[in-house]
Amino acid sequence: MTEFTPARQVYDRREAVQILDVREPYEWEAGRIEGAIHKPMGRILGGDVEGLDPDRPVVVYCRTANRSEVAALMLEARGFRATVMEGGIEAWDQQGLPYTTPQGEPGRVG
Repeated sequence: MTEFTPARQVYDRREAVQILDVREPYEWEAGRIEGAIHKPMGRILGGDVEGLDPDRPVVVYCRTANRSEVAALMLEARGFRATVMEGGIEAWDQQGLPYTTPQGEPGRVG
């Protein structure tokens, strides 16, 4: 069963975990969590785990946590310790946590 991690807890532990964004490129461009790894959902479903360390926990997020739940299950099947950020980037935004565009501008939920 997939576990969910509150956005605030992800923020507080961001140095200890890998944060994986599985949204589409246009969503990533609108705003992303600093230090997150971007791999759209289709790439995860296709088995692309390049750049992810299987020895470190992964917290997966999307816009609302629907896609990220499936991605976390796929990662778990490949031996990763994966959780889902509860509420996705929408919850992150609602809690006033920082995120930006890749150019450093203030982010928005895209």
